[in-house]
Amino acid sequence: MCKVFVLDTERRPLNPIHPAQARQLLSNGKAAIFRRFPFTIILKEARADLPVTALRLKLDPGAKTTGIALVNDSTGEVVFAAELKHRGFAIRDALISRRQLRSSRRNRKTRYRKPRFLNRTRPEGWLAPSLMSRVHNVETWVNRLRKFAPITAISTELVKFDMQLMRNPEIEGKEYQQGTLAGYEAREYLLEKWNRQCAYCGIKDIPLQIEHIHPRSKGGSNSITNLTLSCEKCNVKKGTKDIKDFLKKDPTKLQKILAQAKKPLADAAAVNATRYKLLEVLKSTGLPVECGSGGLTKFNRTRQQLIKTHWLDAACVGQSTPILIIKGIKPLLITANGHGTRQMCRTDKFGFPNRYVPKLKFIKGFQTGDIVKAVVTNGKKIGEYIGRVAVRSTGSFNISAQKGLIQGINYKFCKSIHKKDGYSYSS
Repeated sequence: MCKVFVLDTERRPLNPIHPAQARQLLSNGKAAIFRRFPFTIILKEARADLPVTALRLKLDPGAKTTGIALVNDSTGEVVFAAELKHRGFAIRDALISRRQLRSSRRNRKTRYRKPRFLNRTRPEGWLAPSLMSRVHNVETWVNRLRKFAPITAISTELVKFDMQLMRNPEIEGKEYQQGTLAGYEAREYLLEKWNRQCAYCGIKDIPLQIEHIHPRSKGGSNSITNLTLSCEKCNVKKGTKDIKDFLKKDPTKLQKILAQAKKPLADAAAVNATRYKLLEVLKSTGLPVECGSGGLTKFNRTRQQLIKTHWLDAACVGQSTPILIIKGIKPLLITANGHGTRQMCRTDKFGFPNRYVPKLKFIKGFQTGDIVKAVVTNGKKIGEYIGRVAVRSTGSFNISAQKGLIQGINYKFCKSIHKKDGYSYSS
């Protein structure tokens, strides 16, 4: 279990403490709950004599999920861990839908509109909203954690896959490729691209070998576009045959493999596109920022025999990684939901008005996205429910609890325990 963040009476971050100590402080009335997610308490009495130990914030940026870990460099203890799920692809789909609807309206026989083009200049360093949302999510949580923990340094994975380096190993110095990290970058990329299974027979959960699609003996290159994954049996069976000869009896699989070999990895491309913008944001905090590669992260993780998860990858980022103490750590699962929409009217799949959105966001002091605790004392739904609320103007709310969706809970039974902040939480 992650430790509990502690603030002094001036809201300065102190050393995180064990949950049992936090419960004791709360039960004795010496502290109060400051925030539920991440769980933070604030002391009621000033304690200027308490020592504070510096922590390092470590990040493993991803296209869909970013790993977050707070590590004590001197002891190797992981104090806090989280996995932040982005909504970049959802934003992309929403923008595509909006573009299609607008295009449909422009093609209708409506009143004359003057053409508009070349009137939207983009600032230097502009990124698509679906990409910038990832940067903004990480920036939000870096700033948030700095308020709750004594963070003095940041480590981040600058780039997960260096495409140019994998295409041409001689593009930079040889020492990186010839060191203990040789092959890690290319292998990790191939594992992601080929779904961690043999390209020929589809077998999983066994040792896989890197295999040339077009053999070197027949002019094939070491380019990443000519590499795939194969089990030992298929690799031996294929030998030095050209893939067209090897799969001549299965043309469907042949076309699939050739198409997949040329297909870029969308997730890797998203990470690569945002890496320097994210680095710029992290440096703007004024803290020293350490950068590491994806290959180094995997090397640190496999050396300590740790399983592959987003938060453990984050804890293993950078040269500064000590021997980690991860006993009992359970990451906080954070999902970016956004802050709703400004649309006044929903549309159906044909673009026609379907449902109007009420103007009032707050109903009886609640808004959709708040995390509430409902204690129902009468009726058919007697019980205690905790979860995300969806408000209605009638005062009858829906709560997404662990047991499922609970409908028709009266607002009088509800108490807000965490105001809407654009994220949902689970453990």
